[in-house]
Amino acid sequence: MTAERLFAAAGRRLDAVGRRLRPWLGRRLAVARRALLPGVGLAAGLLLAGWIAALGTPLPERLTSEPSRIVRDRDGATLHVFLAPDERWRIPVELDEVDPDYLVALRRYEDKRFDSHLGVDPLAIGRAAALNATSGRVVSGGSTITMQLVRLLEPRPRTVRSKAIEALRAVQLELRLSKREILEAYLQFTSYGRNVEGIEAGALSCFGHSAQALSPGEIATLLAIPQNPVVRYPSTANEQRLREARDEIAAFLIERDALPRGLGEEVSDDELLAMVVEAPVPPRLRPMPRRAPHAAWWLHEQATPETHRIETTLDRGVQQAVEDRLASVRAGLERRGIRHGAVVVVDHRAMEVRALGGNLSFWEGGEGSQIPAFAVPRSPGSTLKPVLYALAIDRGLALPGFLVPDIPVAYGDYSPRNYDGRFDGLVTLEDSLSRSLNVPFINLLGEVGVEAFLARLRRMGAHSLAPEPGHYGLSAAVGGVELTPMELAAIYATLARGGASRDLAWLQEASPAADDAEEDRVLTPGGAWLTRRALAIRDRPDFPERRRLGAAPRAIHWKTGTSTGRRDAWAVGSGPTYTVAVWLGNLDNEPSAHLVGSEAAGPLLFDVLEELHRGARAPSDPAPADLREITVCAYSGHPPGDACPQRRRELARHERVPTTSCPFHVKVDVDTETGLALAPHCRQGRSWATRTFVRWPSSVRRWVRTRHRQLPEPPRLAEGCQAPASGRPPAILHPPAGHVALLVPGLEADAQQVPLQAEASGAERLTWFVNGELLAAAPADERVWWIPSSGRHEILVADARGRSSKRWLEVRRRE
Repeated sequence: MTAERLFAAAGRRLDAVGRRLRPWLGRRLAVARRALLPGVGLAAGLLLAGWIAALGTPLPERLTSEPSRIVRDRDGATLHVFLAPDERWRIPVELDEVDPDYLVALRRYEDKRFDSHLGVDPLAIGRAAALNATSGRVVSGGSTITMQLVRLLEPRPRTVRSKAIEALRAVQLELRLSKREILEAYLQFTSYGRNVEGIEAGALSCFGHSAQALSPGEIATLLAIPQNPVVRYPSTANEQRLREARDEIAAFLIERDALPRGLGEEVSDDELLAMVVEAPVPPRLRPMPRRAPHAAWWLHEQATPETHRIETTLDRGVQQAVEDRLASVRAGLERRGIRHGAVVVVDHRAMEVRALGGNLSFWEGGEGSQIPAFAVPRSPGSTLKPVLYALAIDRGLALPGFLVPDIPVAYGDYSPRNYDGRFDGLVTLEDSLSRSLNVPFINLLGEVGVEAFLARLRRMGAHSLAPEPGHYGLSAAVGGVELTPMELAAIYATLARGGASRDLAWLQEASPAADDAEEDRVLTPGGAWLTRRALAIRDRPDFPERRRLGAAPRAIHWKTGTSTGRRDAWAVGSGPTYTVAVWLGNLDNEPSAHLVGSEAAGPLLFDVLEELHRGARAPSDPAPADLREITVCAYSGHPPGDACPQRRRELARHERVPTTSCPFHVKVDVDTETGLALAPHCRQGRSWATRTFVRWPSSVRRWVRTRHRQLPEPPRLAEGCQAPASGRPPAILHPPAGHVALLVPGLEADAQQVPLQAEASGAERLTWFVNGELLAAAPADERVWWIPSSGRHEILVADARGRSSKRWLEVRRRE
């Protein structure tokens, strides 16, 4: 019989057997179905009830407890950690922020089937029961990561009943949360001893760095401590126990190829274990990062309750350099009666804050030392003059070489003075800025307009200014406003950026990408460049004396300032990359003779700029395209008139060149015999020659005469040569426009006389009228005094040629 026939015969026999067994099997299956259906229904009902209970029963309350709030730098490193509301260090992390090798080791050591079970692993429980039975003691609990999380959230006594509850709770967590959420919660609540919880807090407290990158020994250590944190957390008493547990876990993981072997290096198991064993274990729990305390607390108070991470633009290295520098000068400043200070560093290329030094000390200082002084408005002294300088150039009101008066003036009750108490008579505007003279800039603010100046400051980041129009006066040019060091840093950063302003950012979420950032052209590139040029002059009074002989940062521009009464000392400046604002003073407004910008704050500014730009090459800073060379009078800096004997070239904005020609030089036809001036209509029959003279403003001549000196003047007109009215009328200097004079009750009116003062083009006499009545006639360079009375009065001044100006003055009685 062939093989085919044998197989065919066997098949026929099997078919016959099957036909006989089929009825019997059918009867047996029907009986089994009738017996099992109630049980299956009961099991399904129980499962449905369990699922409903799992969804309806609240999750462990601690799962939603508030974590620690952290402040991180621009690179993601933790700068400052705050205690959680329950007084624990607990930092939430996402899986992507934890070393992947640690996650592999965690799963292999604690719960290798974590990704497949439903909270309870029967195989692990059976294995643990067998090990415990053979060992005669509990050597393994069989708990999954989910069950361990339940125990962390709801600690219970180690009993069979507790184990059953943990198992049910674990299943509930698995039904309600994803595997990722469960693992992240475990990584947040795992205990590392005392009040340290979570892998991130554990890594920081054990090793001083985050859990993003861990060595093999660190991975084994962070797995060992949570097994028994009470007796294994880093301490002298626990050192040996921790070491033994770490080495045992490392050997377990190495045997199962679950511990990283380095960056592609071929390391044997024995070599890897030896590396772990030879590494020391952490001897103690390190303090949590508490860097940048002033900035951290300031940001902490502004953050919303749901914000757990404050991602800043601070640079850890720059921040540390600033804090170290403040700490190094603290003792010397305190000996001079200066107890508080602030330093702000801005990367003006991105308009991002890189450091916020809030005070001289946080932990050891006295009263007020924990106040973040970088956010406290203070009088900025003379530091706003550069903005006024650039604005005047942008509007075509001035050029750097303009000759301007520096003489005593009075604006009602306000009589500004220079820092040294002296006046120079006439100075260039650029020299006025570099020497920080006050009167020229108060006069300049009168031309620009107070509200226009303040509006420009607000666009540059000065948000502390009062919004009401008329709140500030001309003193705004010399410190009559209040700004924070951060705002002043933003203003100077705008200047360093060529006048392009952008909101200052200290949070990463508020810092737009460079291509997407909206910029406000507050100053023109030319105006900003000419201002930086003036501020870069080193041979000036506020250049720190000790820098003259040593190395000083190159390619910087800076300005110092001192508030009235010596309550604030400022220094603000920019290098190629960074803008730095320094403030020193006392937050209780106590003055100090040493609170002088150039002497106290200036050296600190240079120290910080030198540290930040060490080794940096000075970039080229060519004049921008909106500047071109023009011809100006060599003496006055104004566009030259016919009388200017010498001229020079000066850079100016080609769109806004001042149009008024030089007011100082005049050509006069002089009688060669008498030396008197001649008008064109009376030259006939005389021998005459045209000569050039300098004609100083009458206000300057008046001031010079009070110093018992006399300025040369052009010759007076010869008899009968008076010319017809032409040219500019006299301009009233005092009382200023909008001025209100107040009469003091009980004081005689003649003791409260109001000075009347005007600026005239020549040395002729001026006639003054009050309410249409003649008051007096006097030379243009003399004051006239008027006895005031309550009411609104018209003041009019006229020169000999009939040209006149008038102004209204209101006089009130002080209540």
